[in-house]
Amino acid sequence: MQAKRWVLASIVISLIIIFYVFDLGQYFNIAVMRQQQSVIQDYYLAHPFLAISGFFFFYLTAAALSLPGAGFLSLLAGAVFGVTIGTIIVSFGSTLGATLAFLGARFLFRENIEARFGRYLKNINEGLDRDGALYLFSLRLIPLFPFFIINPVMGITRIKTWTFMWVSQLGMLAATIIYVNAGTQLASLTTHKSIVSSDVWISLGLLCLFPWLAKFCISRWQNMRAYRHFKKPKKFDYNIVVIGAGSAGLVSAYIAATVNAKVALIEKHKMGGDCLNTGCVPSKALLRTAKLRHQMQHASRYGLEDITVDTPFAKTLARVHDIIKKIEPHDSVERYTALGVDCIQGEAHIISPWEVRVDNKTLTTRNIIIATGASPMPLDIKDLDKVAHYTSDTIWNIKEQPKNLIVMGGGPIGCELAQCFARLGSKVTIVTQGARLLPKEDLEVSQTLEAAFMQEGILIEKGFTADHVSADAHDNKHLHCVNAKGEIITLACDALLIAVGRKANTPNLDLEKLGIRCRDNGTILTNDYLQTDVPNIYACGDVTSPYQFTHTASHQAWYCAVNALFGTFKKFRVDYSVIPWCTFTDPEIAHVGLNESMALEQQIPYEITRYELNDLDRAIADSATQGFVKILTPPGKDRILGITIVGEHAGDLLAECVLAMKHGIGLNKLLGTIHIYPTLAEANKYAAGNWKKAHKPALILRGLRRYHQWRRH
Repeated sequence: MQAKRWVLASIVISLIIIFYVFDLGQYFNIAVMRQQQSVIQDYYLAHPFLAISGFFFFYLTAAALSLPGAGFLSLLAGAVFGVTIGTIIVSFGSTLGATLAFLGARFLFRENIEARFGRYLKNINEGLDRDGALYLFSLRLIPLFPFFIINPVMGITRIKTWTFMWVSQLGMLAATIIYVNAGTQLASLTTHKSIVSSDVWISLGLLCLFPWLAKFCISRWQNMRAYRHFKKPKKFDYNIVVIGAGSAGLVSAYIAATVNAKVALIEKHKMGGDCLNTGCVPSKALLRTAKLRHQMQHASRYGLEDITVDTPFAKTLARVHDIIKKIEPHDSVERYTALGVDCIQGEAHIISPWEVRVDNKTLTTRNIIIATGASPMPLDIKDLDKVAHYTSDTIWNIKEQPKNLIVMGGGPIGCELAQCFARLGSKVTIVTQGARLLPKEDLEVSQTLEAAFMQEGILIEKGFTADHVSADAHDNKHLHCVNAKGEIITLACDALLIAVGRKANTPNLDLEKLGIRCRDNGTILTNDYLQTDVPNIYACGDVTSPYQFTHTASHQAWYCAVNALFGTFKKFRVDYSVIPWCTFTDPEIAHVGLNESMALEQQIPYEITRYELNDLDRAIADSATQGFVKILTPPGKDRILGITIVGEHAGDLLAECVLAMKHGIGLNKLLGTIHIYPTLAEANKYAAGNWKKAHKPALILRGLRRYHQWRRH
């Protein structure tokens, strides 16, 4: 198979090289067509079969090799063969050629390209999953990329060959007719007066306007399909109804209200959503208390005596809830009502693309934004009711500190809460099905965190899943876990924290009745503008996002609100190019862009530059030397592909790097930026300095050495 691929690839590459080396593209222009028109037509009249066959084969070959010039060849077909025959030749020649290019790319490159550039194909594959043949049909009618690019690219997607063929034949037909007809009109231009004829202007006008007309028609057809079962109200109560008052919903409502749109915000539980009530805010408050207790117990690191600290658990949790109350006004009904938002308490049901029912009241709206967030993933464990068990949502209702806490899950939530409770005095065991903690991070990052956890007495059981819970006659609870080899471990516990992931909150929204589809992981399927299958219904935040972070939810919310309100005039594609995240363990782990694991998986060439925090003056002064800055750049270039920071305040230090990546600032400019001494932020500058040292201009430096030697004599 590999030998056949090499042979076919060699033939294709040779033909493409011949095309460009001999500059055959110079003959693909209108001037050449005009010069050779009479010669070609005379040959066609003398040898019609050979002319048609030869042109068909030439067109098919050009399309199969993905050579540019399809538009010119279509015009030429019209000029020589006329509308009917020209259309037949171009239509079938382009389809068969495109299919050969499609199959060639699939045979030669699919495995390697999908492995290496899978992230670039994500939007196309999602489009195919979402709209199937319609997605390809729209690409054919409104080519975002030239056809000679579309054909091989589609070959490495999941679309079926027969679907590709018939959709291509149908989708290119309208454009083929317009191009061929334009060719016949151009061929008829013999005098300056003929340029102003109505037939010529109509043909050229259709040629220019066709992409916009096709786009308009597809949009209208999609709308008709989405709304065919629903009756649109004559007027609306609101411009936007937002369902869910978490981070995404609050920002959506805020933006809409700021531009004086009439907005309703519906929340069935608490304003602020998970982030305020059960996620970011309470977990970070508890982390701070746990870290302070840990520092007090290890005060000798700072020149003091170690202190034995009791943990008044009720008081500790009371502080967490006090902090939630202090932040609540930022997300309160009172604040958003003052902004002009109608805040409604209750459970929302979408009954049509323009109607939302809350209790017995129906609201009409031009647009709907679904921002219902996500909930902890349940875990099916036999006899789970025999032991106190919690999720990241319910752990804040715990009354007593567990002596033996088992955390199921080695992701960010599990790791943060495991360290919290361990530092507060619980004996903590993490059980994870994976081979390591934080599997999305680099291996050395996971190993660094695991080493820190083990030093603090946290037990880590990797490769195990929970099987069942048992209790003996003395009411001692045990969790029994099993691995892939069938090995069983038994762990004592009096509480179990389940943190194995989160699932989108979509029940009761009646999405199926609306024709709105979800992805395999349960999140709502949206396009690049965050529209669902129903164009005026949008989704943002954890209910749809590939990145379940508060800051990403807020980021998406801007696109939802702006596209919903002003999409008639201008729509904006959501930008995921630079998404940072941080796990707030100690040490913190912050990351943006590619890490080494991602680069290896995608076969992206990279160089690594490191800076160890044990070399940084401020880190030494703070006794916070654990960690490093790790930067990925293209070989020989200072452009940042990704940065991982492990250490004290890593999440804060990353902000500068996110800015640099977002705006294309390289390591040379980062190095040339003044940083305050002594600060932890200098780590970024010194990391950039290490890159500079590794890429110093050796030839210039040798010349300067000789120059300075000469100056000393």
